[in-house]
Amino acid sequence: MKRPVLIAGFLLAVSTGLTFTAFAKEKAVPPAPNGIEIPKDYKNWRLIAPSYRTDHGSIRAILGNDIAIEAARAGKTSPWPDGAILAKIVWKERKDEHWEPAIVPGKFIHAEFMIKGAQKYEKTGGWGYARWLGTEQKPYGEDAEFVDECVACHTPVKSRDYVFTTPAIFPK
Repeated sequence: MKRPVLIAGFLLAVSTGLTFTAFAKEKAVPPAPNGIEIPKDYKNWRLIAPSYRTDHGSIRAILGNDIAIEAARAGKTSPWPDGAILAKIVWKERKDEHWEPAIVPGKFIHAEFMIKGAQKYEKTGGWGYARWLGTEQKPYGEDAEFVDECVACHTPVKSRDYVFTTPAIFPK
């Protein structure tokens, strides 16, 4: 009778230890200078569109949370709904060593986010902005005023609700 209890206790201790070890490996990412935190689950979001910047030689995947995906698929992005979050994940381009004509993601550059909140972010066109640099995920900007750069860059697409990305068309 003691043996099953000992085995169960041992398995519980091992699994608990492994769980804590897994969580310990997750690095805490500091918030952006304006207080926005990096969305914890963004790596599991779905694709809105890919893009390629010829001027930067970078490959981008624009992902969205469920609200953004639903809006993109329904064509309801003018304006984007409150709660939509767009993630732009950026890599430097590189040639694929196994397939010469292919350009594939190389070094990770940054992850940046736009969070739609018409009232909360009224002063910045209805969007909250944040960026984390490199694999270290270092918050971009010295202070909360870094968003002025974001707004200035996105102002040319004000008529598109400040969003450059055109959602990709997916088959029905």
